[in-house]
Amino acid sequence: MKTVDECRTRPVSAGVAMQHDLVVSFVGNQATVRKSGMVFPQGLSERSWEQIGSSLRELTNSSAWWLADWLIFGETAYGWRRYREAIERTGLDYQTLRNYAWVARRFEQGRRRDTLSFAHHAELARLAPAEQDYWLRKAEQQKWSRNELRKAVRASLTERGATAASAVDGGRQSQRVAQLDEVGGTEKHQASTTKIIIELSASQLDCYSKLAAACGLSVDEWATRVLDAVDRRVA
Repeated sequence: MKTVDECRTRPVSAGVAMQHDLVVSFVGNQATVRKSGMVFPQGLSERSWEQIGSSLRELTNSSAWWLADWLIFGETAYGWRRYREAIERTGLDYQTLRNYAWVARRFEQGRRRDTLSFAHHAELARLAPAEQDYWLRKAEQQKWSRNELRKAVRASLTERGATAASAVDGGRQSQRVAQLDEVGGTEKHQASTTKIIIELSASQLDCYSKLAAACGLSVDEWATRVLDAVDRRVA
């Protein structure tokens, strides 16, 4: 059985040596690292075994970012034709590489959280930057898994979507009441309402909330005023 030091001195190609040394730098010298596996000594402590597992997790997570940044650099420096080369070099399919690169572009390196996985970031890639930062901070503080983060984000989007729809519906009803008051209220008991649900993206809802806050209004009050203004213009 070869030891780590023996593996390092064994004549190998540059690529294999680089890969070997990279893994060893993560897992330390308490295990024998091979291209096709890892061999552990009989006296390995449980604590050391745990540390190796944590290091391998970090290696796996980091490799996604490394692949993404490597691909982006190649695309920027050498053009789209480098995707074919990337597929051949990595053995990954086109869509997987594109997904890696897309997530990396959504998070510049200064905004990436080392304590969270690439998968955590991928869950938030479609959100606006401010929301991404909020959920990354939340996941970091709560020590959420990727699935726990996904559940929290979906619950929030569902709740905010319902709030936005309620605000728009309330604005329509207020507009109808105001119109009836203008003609003496003779139709108040005959009035009928139509429920309209408008689907908003998280970024749209965030934008509308900020506009409402700038006017000192809640979202539903702001929506009512907007609808009233549109009605007057049409009339």
